[in-house]
Amino acid sequence: MVKHNSSFGKQTLGPIVEPSPRWIRVKFAGLFIANSRHALLHRQYGGGGKLPTYYFPRQDVTHALLKPAVENSPTSDIKYFDLAVNGTTLKNAAWQYTEPPPELIDLKNHYCFDWDRMDAWYEEEEQIFVHARDPYSRIDVLRSSRHVCIKLNDKTIADTHHPHLLFETGLPTRFYLPKDDVNMELLVPTDFSSQCPYKGTARYWSIDTGDQQLANCVWCYPEPIPECPKIKDLLCFFNEHVDIYIDGELEERPQTQWSISNQSGC
Repeated sequence: MVKHNSSFGKQTLGPIVEPSPRWIRVKFAGLFIANSRHALLHRQYGGGGKLPTYYFPRQDVTHALLKPAVENSPTSDIKYFDLAVNGTTLKNAAWQYTEPPPELIDLKNHYCFDWDRMDAWYEEEEQIFVHARDPYSRIDVLRSSRHVCIKLNDKTIADTHHPHLLFETGLPTRFYLPKDDVNMELLVPTDFSSQCPYKGTARYWSIDTGDQQLANCVWCYPEPIPECPKIKDLLCFFNEHVDIYIDGELEERPQTQWSISNQSGC
């Protein structure tokens, strides 16, 4: 399972730090180690794993489970903590800014946890995956009658007048197609899967035209999250690796993180 960063390359359209109106909890080793109705949302994007996350005030964190990390530098503006729960210890699993830069001043002395190493994160009663959902990131799925034709080396893989177009803030338009309009004989199911905080868990197919293979280039959300039901069981292709004709005109292949590797879905 790959936890997919669907937010790569997005623009920061709102405040970098803002109070979240949602009830946020973090679970590790069977315990809720952070439980807050006053969490701060840190909206960040970019390389080095920068993704939206939550910071918690001290009173909403089980502070007795945190021990200052031995590796802490006295000159660093960030202080790290080891997390010890029920005999399990994670090194550098939490941190806080002691002297944050001006744009992050509200995060001072709040705690943040290593997202991927926690067992689960919750907004209200719903588990969330990969990273905090950005309230300024919008997804619209629109039914269309546009003619979408997908080819690879002039071989037609899909042809439809019934696409669903998915528009996501800061990312290329994706075309979700009915399986009946896709040549499934050219697709090979794989064991690969990924998670998106805005869509759910995706399964994948590779394309095999006989003279060319593209691994994990097609995906589908069999059970999308309730907020994104229109893409259920539709197939989508990486614009970056196939030729997509819209109403007879060839689309330019977008340059994204998936132009080099398509191992994380969308």
